[in-house]
Amino acid sequence: MSMQFMSKVLSSLQSFHSQLTILVQRLCLPVGGKWLDEYMDESSRLWDVCHALKSAISGMENYYSSASNIASSMDNYHHFTPELSHQVIRAIKVCQREILGLEEENKSLMEARIQPLCECINKSITTESKLNEFNGFRGVLYAMKSVSSLLLMILLCGVAYCCSFSCNNNNNNNNMGFGSSFMASMGRLQHKVAEEIEHEINNNGQAKVAMEEVKVELERVVVYEEEYEEVVIEEKVENLKHCFGFLRCGLETITGQLDDFFDDIVQSRKKLLDICTHN
Repeated sequence: MSMQFMSKVLSSLQSFHSQLTILVQRLCLPVGGKWLDEYMDESSRLWDVCHALKSAISGMENYYSSASNIASSMDNYHHFTPELSHQVIRAIKVCQREILGLEEENKSLMEARIQPLCECINKSITTESKLNEFNGFRGVLYAMKSVSSLLLMILLCGVAYCCSFSCNNNNNNNNMGFGSSFMASMGRLQHKVAEEIEHEINNNGQAKVAMEEVKVELERVVVYEEEYEEVVIEEKVENLKHCFGFLRCGLETITGQLDDFFDDIVQSRKKLLDICTHN
């Protein structure tokens, strides 16, 4: 998925959590009630999964740093000999092996995280009375869990490991006042995510593709020696630099958003605890 799309998803997650905190302050909730425990459990889950996202991002730093160094080093060369091309190809292969290892690590991370999120989305609430407890707070919290699970799953798929996006939302939620339209909205979001993934897969400007294109051009230098077009290589190198620069900027933006979200969670937990203490 594109960095812009994932940044919007993270902004939505952060905004939804902030709105929940504002709502709680307006409700007359019992002091020390179970509602606070349920909120604390949910905010802890958000905290844990967002830390997993940040870990996945930090694991990419060596990858895009190595690729950027390769592209920058090629600026110093005005003529690509077979020997020089061999050196750069070896560096590219090392970088490609790094991303393969990172993908395997993140695949394990996804297997540990994705199933609990899917289960939360698919969890069925059988009685509307449960949702109306604490002046309707439990219903709002249930909606938050469902939406945040979907948004977190989108982020994990985009940042950590691009897996099949196929969680089933065919719950028995029609007994909820907002059930059918709420789940339909989530279904539309899932469809949008599937379109975004397909678009990015078909996008030839991806960083991995750009690196492979540079490697292919240098392999031609090795095979044909002097018979190559230097302009073509320069264009491929510039595209590589652009792609990895864009990747780095996007990941830094998302990291900053995650840090802000961590601060929001801490402040919200403190604010709700203060409300109970004051009451």
